[in-house]
Amino acid sequence: MITRSRQVALVLTVVLAAGAACQARDHRPPRPGQPAPSATGARGFTLVASGAVLPHDTIIERARYDAGGTGHDFRPMLSGVRPLVAGADVALCHLETVSGTEGDYTGHPLSKSPPEIARDLAATGYDGCSTASDHTLDDGTEGIRRTLDALDRSGVRHAGSARTEQEARTPTVLRAGPARIAHLAHTYGTNGHPLPPDRPWAVDLIDEGRIVADARAARTAGADVVVVSLHWGTEWQEAPDAQQLALARSLTASTTRGRPDVDLVLGTHAHVPQAYEKVNGTWVVYGMGDQIAGAMTDHEGVRDPRGSQSTLGRFTFAPPSRPGGRWRVTRAEFVPQLFDVDAGRAVDLDRALARGAEVRAVRDRIRDVVLSRGAAQDGLVMGE
Repeated sequence: MITRSRQVALVLTVVLAAGAACQARDHRPPRPGQPAPSATGARGFTLVASGAVLPHDTIIERARYDAGGTGHDFRPMLSGVRPLVAGADVALCHLETVSGTEGDYTGHPLSKSPPEIARDLAATGYDGCSTASDHTLDDGTEGIRRTLDALDRSGVRHAGSARTEQEARTPTVLRAGPARIAHLAHTYGTNGHPLPPDRPWAVDLIDEGRIVADARAARTAGADVVVVSLHWGTEWQEAPDAQQLALARSLTASTTRGRPDVDLVLGTHAHVPQAYEKVNGTWVVYGMGDQIAGAMTDHEGVRDPRGSQSTLGRFTFAPPSRPGGRWRVTRAEFVPQLFDVDAGRAVDLDRALARGAEVRAVRDRIRDVVLSRGAAQDGLVMGE
């Protein structure tokens, strides 16, 4: 019997081989600011990742207004972060909602977004998105199909949900210069919506053994870097909870022949920024917050401005010094961000300091949370 991890490895071997065959045709000049080539001739790459895209009703209405009343346009909302996103070799987002149908777009409690969001994420510079969240089954398997169809049409890769069993077994592989990046995505649950009995593979749920097995299979088949996106944690809690801490320790401790199985962990779900931490030599972002979301209230029904705050992580990877070695993060950065719910725009807080002391206070509070577990001592810096 062929195990699931073996199936993943076989499929990934084909995916990576095809990517290598077309690499010469796909060659593009380095993007501005990307790492220089190493002494061996191979160059590194930069990876950026951002928090949840969670269009509530007010966000959907704003996108329709920005489109002039016909369709929806999310590009103006994202224009403030486009330089950061488009300037990276590979950029990952978290699309928390599914695509709905015309006349049935809703923000809460069932989240069904206009499909134009996929086009606009691509226009902002995103290469791939995690799609495993507690909202992935808000419109059943048809919602998954519409979402992934829209992402495919826009050229945005996706991980964490699937339309077919074959797709569920096929790892998502992105290219960043010479590096091959496997992207895995998992969620703690689906808000009480059960997995379809005939499609248990439709959404990837958090299972430590499965994550490790898939990461090892991806590595065995040739992935240089394995990135795991996790929808986890406790909503409105800035400190990572016990499950986050335990899973972060176990995933980053997992190795094969001395090489870590996971190279980067990216977290979402809490709606507020959480700490970055280097665990067993691997960077873990417990929670990036929400990049796009409407005004939010906490579990007490109180408006919580932290729901509009987030970070963008930027990691510079350097090639290994020997064949088969680990691609290492040589620079780790976070960029504090705010979604201005009144203007309907994502704002890079470091570039918006001219707005006054209030903006500076928000930036500094996010910084304090991000650094609360000692990441500064391991080299994490605030980027621009």
